Amino acid sequence: MFAWFQRLLPQKGDFFGMFEAHAATLVRAAKVLQELAADGGTPSEILEKIHDQEHQADDIIRDVLTAIRKTFLTPFDRGAITSLIGAMDDAIDEMLAVARAVDIYDLRELRPEMKQIVDLIAEAAAVTAEAVPLLRNVSANGARLHELTGRLVGLEGDADDLHAAGLKKAFQEIAPKSPVDFAISREVFKNLERVTDAFEDVANQIDGIVIDHA
Repeated sequence: MFAWFQRLLPQKGDFFGMFEAHAATLVRAAKVLQELAADGGTPSEILEKIHDQEHQADDIIRDVLTAIRKTFLTPFDRGAITSLIGAMDDAIDEMLAVARAVDIYDLRELRPEMKQIVDLIAEAAAVTAEAVPLLRNVSANGARLHELTGRLVGLEGDADDLHAAGLKKAFQEIAPKSPVDFAISREVFKNLERVTDAFEDVANQIDGIVIDHA
């Protein structure tokens, strides 16, 4: 007889668990990109592996959005939750875009600067995976979260520098011989840079939560 009343009681979704599960897909996808950089698989194999992680991430973000609709009390503002999980999802979407470009153009070897950016992406994913669980207690972990978001912003800056240097070298070494090959390199560089841009956005979203709740 009290079922109707129980339905009115506040519900709590496991948002932290979902954030952490999504961060794990970022780490796994980044490791797959490192396989590609180390010539550890064909472009089609790499694309399939990252696609699998992206599908898992999509399932998680749908769960987050469903939980927001059903949850009366959320740990943070609903807009902050959707912005954070959206930024994280953008990161894995951009990793998928890298894999698609490499597969479309059948790029068999990444340029040295591309490989370095991939390593930065893997580090950014690891930093995100460290930061997300700390959101369970923002007030106690605010200082550490600020350090980690600062690292994400720094990694994005490093990637920008590598992108500029790598593009310049590619223009000097490839463009005179094959404008098409240079265009391919430029496309892949652009996609790689967008991954680190997405991680910078993750940092900004986390910083916003820290400012509001620490």
